[in-house]
Amino acid sequence: MTSVDETAARLRACYDTGDTIPPIRDGFAEGDTDTAYAIQEANTRFWVDQGRRLCGRKVGLTSKVVQQQLGVDQPDYGMLFADTDMSGGEIDSSRLIQPRMEAEVAFVLGKDLTDPQLTLADVLSAVDYAVAALEVVDSRIADWQIGIVDTIADNGSSAMFVLGP
Repeated sequence: MTSVDETAARLRACYDTGDTIPPIRDGFAEGDTDTAYAIQEANTRFWVDQGRRLCGRKVGLTSKVVQQQLGVDQPDYGMLFADTDMSGGEIDSSRLIQPRMEAEVAFVLGKDLTDPQLTLADVLSAVDYAVAALEVVDSRIADWQIGIVDTIADNGSSAMFVLGP
């Protein structure tokens, strides 16, 4: 089995080199989303320690059609960093490996959600407004050969985003 820290470092290296790696799911138990989120968290901690600022969260794989295409049965989530917000700027494609663009709806929160036992009412009351958004997804996994473990570990295949006016 591959270690969490080793896999996190391999994924991080792809951001610097522009290379891709084979699917990582083969190094872990099938469907091991706990380990996948541990890999994502290791990279989040690394990047925050390096000075990157978290500015939001993303939810992916919400469409049943996309879930069926990938053979998964649940959404995933990832972190959004301030340096990936391209609103009002240009998207630097040299920072991308195999990008795709998705139309999204972004929910901007007016207050933090910190209670671990959130209800739907708690979440709805925290929403300040919704706005059209574009998400640039990108996979560090070769040829987009992703499963749920791969995409979770790879920060939900997150790359950049643009918020509408």
